Amino acid sequence: MNELLESNSEKILFIRMLSSADVGAIGLPVLRYFQKQNPNAELHFLTFGDGAELIKLGEPRVCVHQVTQQQWPDDFFLAMESFLGLAEQIIGENYSQIVNLDTTFMPCFLARFLADAGEPVSGNYLNMSVETLLQQVQDQSLQADYVNSTQAFMASSFTNMHKWFGRWWQYDAAGEGGYPEFYLTKCCGLVVDKLDQAINAGIDKRLAKKAKSNKVIGLCLNQSDDGYLYPFTSRLKKLLEQKGFVVWTDSDANKDIRSLLKMLAASDLMVCKPSGNRWYAQAVDCPTLLISGAGEPALLMPEFATDPVVPCLKHSANSNISDALECNCDKPEDLVESIESIFAHFAEQANG
Repeated sequence: MNELLESNSEKILFIRMLSSADVGAIGLPVLRYFQKQNPNAELHFLTFGDGAELIKLGEPRVCVHQVTQQQWPDDFFLAMESFLGLAEQIIGENYSQIVNLDTTFMPCFLARFLADAGEPVSGNYLNMSVETLLQQVQDQSLQADYVNSTQAFMASSFTNMHKWFGRWWQYDAAGEGGYPEFYLTKCCGLVVDKLDQAINAGIDKRLAKKAKSNKVIGLCLNQSDDGYLYPFTSRLKKLLEQKGFVVWTDSDANKDIRSLLKMLAASDLMVCKPSGNRWYAQAVDCPTLLISGAGEPALLMPEFATDPVVPCLKHSANSNISDALECNCDKPEDLVESIESIFAHFAEQANG
């Protein structure tokens, strides 16, 4: 694999296809750093689904290429065929540098195919040649464990990528930027400045008007990376409204990223479980209270967080819901108390 080229690159492609929030937290700071280092370069970004809209919002000058759900079907073999077609399109673009930031199988397969075809690829790639992979597919010897384990299939030209596989937050002093900062600075060595993840999407005028007289809180609890959703959202919303707070939920954004960012920009606090919502809030400078659940707060580095707990026996995905089981999810009443303390803390800071 070729090392990253010097600053005379003219046309550079970056690949990151995970969730849209992840694309914002990792893709945007890399693009901005390269723009500083290569002011005359033409930057392109290949991403999946809603990630395209996020890059367009954050960096309108970047040429965005979107992989659709139709181009990335659930069927493994159809997806391979689709990505081979995608590779042919990329080769036709004559990039002077291709950087794969992704850690999932298909983007790494794509990077390996491009490298085997002589393209100037750096970053993460499949540790098996495409010829060998296709042979194993043909003779049905390809192991599912290989495809499903990043540690099994991924190699990298990033010198310190091995750090990515460990529980880095336990032995490496976590920076203020959480996982994106660790990944980009410690693993990839791509960004040396403070990560610039800001997005100016505007502000929700209706909420901004209400914010003049009441604190506005967004409950973004429809996603959770620890395997189960917070079960008491309705109760929490009701208790907060009884205290006089203006409360909205992520359902109110109708799955529209721009609307969600505008609503967060008009809010005084967002409450979420471990999910990409944390990065949306950070992009518009909205403080976050993380309901940690079974997640690790150091990955997200929110401004505020509850103590992590073992997966709730009653509500986690691997449990059989029973009234006899004890719930260890954070109680809505305790969260309301924490939120009031947060706003009291903000008031003290404002008053010097």
